[in-house]
Amino acid sequence: MSDARTIAVYDARAQIYSDLVSRATPDADLQAFLDAMPEGGRALDLGCGPGNSAAMMHDAGLEVEAWDASAQMVQLARKAAGVTVRKATFDALDAVDVYDGVWANFSLLHAPKPDMPRHLAAIRQAVKPGGLFHIGLKTGQDTARDRLGRIYAYYTVPEITALIEAAGFTPRRIREGVDTGLSGEMAPFVVFLSDG
Repeated sequence: MSDARTIAVYDARAQIYSDLVSRATPDADLQAFLDAMPEGGRALDLGCGPGNSAAMMHDAGLEVEAWDASAQMVQLARKAAGVTVRKATFDALDAVDVYDGVWANFSLLHAPKPDMPRHLAAIRQAVKPGGLFHIGLKTGQDTARDRLGRIYAYYTVPEITALIEAAGFTPRRIREGVDTGLSGEMAPFVVFLSDG
């Protein structure tokens, strides 16, 4: 994510966002990711926000890196003991066969749609053969800003499925739902867990 307005929203509302999304135990999506990871595996939380998921990954015995483009989110994430936190955008990912799993939970939805194939290719390159990839996105069409000014790229389920498969991943678990986010707006979403 490199959209300055979106990053500014997260910088300004980092603690509010943390209070909204943080929990003491993994939800079903994170638990599925944890259950599929090898013991002591290496994970990247790409767009980690306040670091809550990264902290739970670490507590489950994983070696965790957490990246976010928001300086305030990075500051919050650095409070998680044992997690290596870096201020970075999606474009910084250039690793090869490093991670057993990449967790991109409602972060890549802020990337411009034309950039998504490139980002997915970089993630596929960074994941070890047979590794995992989790992605959560809002469903819909086109690109728009929410009432807070954050940019969103919306995808239909067939559209993102095709992009994930074109990048070399095989979806193993797909979940759709509707939830309220930081803006207070209800929005449909899809979550994928895929094998590399």
